[in-house]
Amino acid sequence: MTNQQPLGQPPDGTGTRDRNDRPPEHRFRRSRNERMIAGVCGGAAELFGIDATIVRIVLVAATLVGFGTGFLIYLACWLIVPEE
Repeated sequence: MTNQQPLGQPPDGTGTRDRNDRPPEHRFRRSRNERMIAGVCGGAAELFGIDATIVRIVLVAATLVGFGTGFLIYLACWLIVPEE
């Protein structure tokens, strides 16, 4: 016999899971703190846990190399992604 717990069961063996035991949800939101224009890069940086400058550099590179694709992605996120 093995000591493995069934999937989705807490390790204490009670077989119930409390609603407060969920890990915190990570959602993509436009940042109010790390913003230069609309906060899209700051929100993406918070989501991925990196510096906002890196996201900005990648987005500018995507705009220059990808014939404006980075700009279109930024514009779409500005219109679709809610602010925190």
